[in-house]
Amino acid sequence: MNDPVHPHEVVAGDAVEAPRPRRKGIYILPNLFTLASLFGGFYAVVMAMNGRFENAAIGIFCAMVLDSLDGRVARMTNTQSAFGEQMDSLSDMVSFGAAPALIVYEWSLKGLGKLGWIASFVYCAGAALRLARFNTNIGIVDKRYFQGLPSPAAAALVTGMIWVLDDYGVRDAGRIDWLVWTAFVVTLYAGLTMVTNVPFYSFKDVSFKRSVPFIVIVAIALAIAVINIHPPLVLFALFCVYGLSGYVVYGYRRAKGKPVSVIATSTDEPDEEGLHR
Repeated sequence: MNDPVHPHEVVAGDAVEAPRPRRKGIYILPNLFTLASLFGGFYAVVMAMNGRFENAAIGIFCAMVLDSLDGRVARMTNTQSAFGEQMDSLSDMVSFGAAPALIVYEWSLKGLGKLGWIASFVYCAGAALRLARFNTNIGIVDKRYFQGLPSPAAAALVTGMIWVLDDYGVRDAGRIDWLVWTAFVVTLYAGLTMVTNVPFYSFKDVSFKRSVPFIVIVAIALAIAVINIHPPLVLFALFCVYGLSGYVVYGYRRAKGKPVSVIATSTDEPDEEGLHR
């Protein structure tokens, strides 16, 4: 007696065709945050093209908030995926790489001619290289630190400066020499710091599931109140401090003779030779 044929199998001669694998879907919740972050970067570019630089800076800062949420939402809902990781990187490249470079160029750097677009390109290239290195080193870097300035913080340095000055009524920045050169230096600093090996604290070891003393909640409330005094200035100041903190940590470790590399794995693998110096 012949064996019954499975309803999902097709018999062709003596061969049995295996059932087709189910098509994998895409988790919508974390990717909604990623798409919203991408929209923030796109919106910022459009606003900069229309000379509305305050709105452009706000778009970048909103993209930062959304970018910080998509990964946490994915982990909390157990909806991590390779697609989401790739989508997040592409969104970051637009919102924190290309967008800030174009915004600062439109704001003032185009007044420098070739030097202006070169500085913008250095920033954009630095963001691309930093994201590529982050993706390839994600399994071997000490999770307490970023290897180089993270691209959202670099974007906050560049666009935060624009937001503060625009809020104080500065217009036609491309015609003010000291502003043009200040923007040039800040853009280069942010772009090059992204590709250094300087360690920047990642805050990834901060757990929101642990209980904390009551004073911590009070401190958070005070911090929110201080930010609301003058959001552009306070936020820019905070990111300036963070943008310099990595060099402080680097110098401190050097002075104490401690290792400055954030590579956290063993030195047994040949491909990792030289990474731990």
